[in-house]
Amino acid sequence: MARPLAVITGASSGLGAVFARKLAAEHDLLLIARRKERLEALAAELSAQYGCGVDVLAADLTDEEDLAVVADRIAAEKNLALLVNNAGFGTRGLFWEQDLEAQKQMHRLHILATLGLSYAALGNMVEKNCGAIINVASVAAFVCSIGGTGYAATKAWMKTFTEGLYLELKSVQSAVKVQALCPGFTYTEFHDTAKVDRNSRAAPWLWLRAEYVVDESLKALHRGKLFVVPAWRYKAIVALLAKLPTPLRLKFEAAGAGKRPGGR
Repeated sequence: MARPLAVITGASSGLGAVFARKLAAEHDLLLIARRKERLEALAAELSAQYGCGVDVLAADLTDEEDLAVVADRIAAEKNLALLVNNAGFGTRGLFWEQDLEAQKQMHRLHILATLGLSYAALGNMVEKNCGAIINVASVAAFVCSIGGTGYAATKAWMKTFTEGLYLELKSVQSAVKVQALCPGFTYTEFHDTAKVDRNSRAAPWLWLRAEYVVDESLKALHRGKLFVVPAWRYKAIVALLAKLPTPLRLKFEAAGAGKRPGGR
């Protein structure tokens, strides 16, 4: 008997690979990323350990043709149970001094890929009245920072988009769940790709383990929680910012001196 299928983007490393390992015991998997060799190695590991079916799909989700192929695959999966929109990267520096093409690629990946794959998944799930989507956003969705303007904007879009889907699904009494996962600093390859020195970004106590972030996400998904902000220190930051008047919030953000409290 076929297991429920979990589709994970950005699955070759970081949070995506951890989601795959956590879900493999009860799900078949479709792993998506650009690095086919790493996907195949992970697939072999998980299928041997858990006996699950694992397919890999090498795709660049910033490419329209690749995105369409992935969306069509998701729409056609009969056992689709979960989509994790995890693929992402960040850039650093003042907006007008950064490479514009890199900014465009980030917006395509965080926004257009999330949009297209969520559309495909919901067309599949709503008809069956079951399934879930996890959109991996960031604490940066709640707070801007110097040097992270584009990144924070895309993650704020992901948060708002997920909230809108939540309301629409509730309006038609659908059992499909959606979640915006908003971690703070997390030990993954994310910051290596962005060429960020972890030691210069935040105090050690602010860093989270990827396994902890994924565990918090999956536990909250069972409860149908919309926004998941792992760890008390980040919950406190989000709660504080929500209560501050705009002038004080802007001072708080400026005091960060570009130390974006998000990412993965």
